Amino acid sequence: QVQLVESGGGLVQAGDSLRLSCAASGRTFSMYDMAWFRQAPGKEREFVAGISRNFGPTSYAHSVKGRFTISRDNAKNTVDLQMISLKSEDTGVYYCAAKGAYDSRYNYWGQGTQVTVSS
Repeated sequence: QVQLVESGGGLVQAGDSLRLSCAASGRTFSMYDMAWFRQAPGKEREFVAGISRNFGPTSYAHSVKGRFTISRDNAKNTVDLQMISLKSEDTGVYYCAAKGAYDSRYNYWGQGTQVTVSS
């Protein structure tokens, strides 16, 4: 099992950059696929970016490709989301999520961190 705690959210202006970080507990962090999701007000939670365990392939939602970069540090048990050229539509609560090797879906979630981009 893994516990996740996000940090780094805040209020920024359009065009600014922000870096989110997710700290994970447990000694088997490297065995989990990790991802960032977000939920805007009145909308469904959506996938933003993912990175496979052991520094495997990354994937991004079309809306953030080229602007967001996901990375992980298995020695520090962290996964980060670097966001540049932020837009007002990036506003939402950002969640860190983990999926074990034998899980079919992400079933470990953090509490979320608010990102607000003013235009």
